[in-house]
Amino acid sequence: MEKFTCYTGLVAPLDISNIDTDAIIPKQFLQKITKSGFGKHLFHNWRYLDNLGRIENPDFSLNQNFYKNSTILLSRENFGCGSSREHAVWALLEYGFKVILSSSFSDIFYNNSIKNGLLPVVLSKNLIDHLFNLVLKFHRIFVTVNLIENKILIDNKHHTFEINHFHKCCMLNGLDDIDLTLKHIEKIKYYESRIPKFLSPFN
Repeated sequence: MEKFTCYTGLVAPLDISNIDTDAIIPKQFLQKITKSGFGKHLFHNWRYLDNLGRIENPDFSLNQNFYKNSTILLSRENFGCGSSREHAVWALLEYGFKVILSSSFSDIFYNNSIKNGLLPVVLSKNLIDHLFNLVLKFHRIFVTVNLIENKILIDNKHHTFEINHFHKCCMLNGLDDIDLTLKHIEKIKYYESRIPKFLSPFN
């Protein structure tokens, strides 16, 4: 997992509340055993006018020239609700998003994002409204997210955001669940070495 410290990116607006994981990555595209290949199906039912994903919907924001190559997604409240679907995070990352800005997230989606290196930033509804207005007025808006200082730079003004200390440390150091486990591998080996053989199903 890549380390996240400070990042500047182009904002793409998705002015919809309660975007669930099935909208992010529809269930028919989940039949893969790897983390790759999901980006092209991101928001499939909104991005395309056909089932095969060949005809782009010109009204969908991510298909508009202003927002092509955007890496920060701006959305409304309760982003990532619905079923637990880690594929949703994989699709967002593979498409190119590094940060999601919203006034609230589903708890499961939020945790899945942190575990995969996608930073979910919770901002006030007023600030989300302000940012939507900026993007819709000027189209190409860049913001800087400084995770070290818990600050986001919008329209030349700094705003603070909150993040759990443990989550912040994981993102700053690029540590996923496996990395965290391996940091304690010697303690794990020591513990396992003290387990009586008759209690171990592998002996």
